[in-house]
Amino acid sequence: MSRLPVFASSVASSDPHVRAWARLAPAGLVAVGFGASLLGEATLRKGRGEAYVLYGTVALAVFNAGLCLFGDAVKHRALADRAAAAR
Repeated sequence: MSRLPVFASSVASSDPHVRAWARLAPAGLVAVGFGASLLGEATLRKGRGEAYVLYGTVALAVFNAGLCLFGDAVKHRALADRAAAAR
């Protein structure tokens, strides 16, 4: 009989902190990557002498939002681990 991987079994948990972590961590990582990509595009636009301020502003907003999402995911994972240790 095969067992579920640790990640799959923890996502199926009824703990709301585990579900929040499973939702927020990937979203945060994607937003950080997308923000970094936009920042690179803004840098290239500045080097070519094109308009770059809007790209740079959006890039920093997306990047920082990704960091916030990922930080919240870390918080939820720590709370889930603490609750599991208390049981």
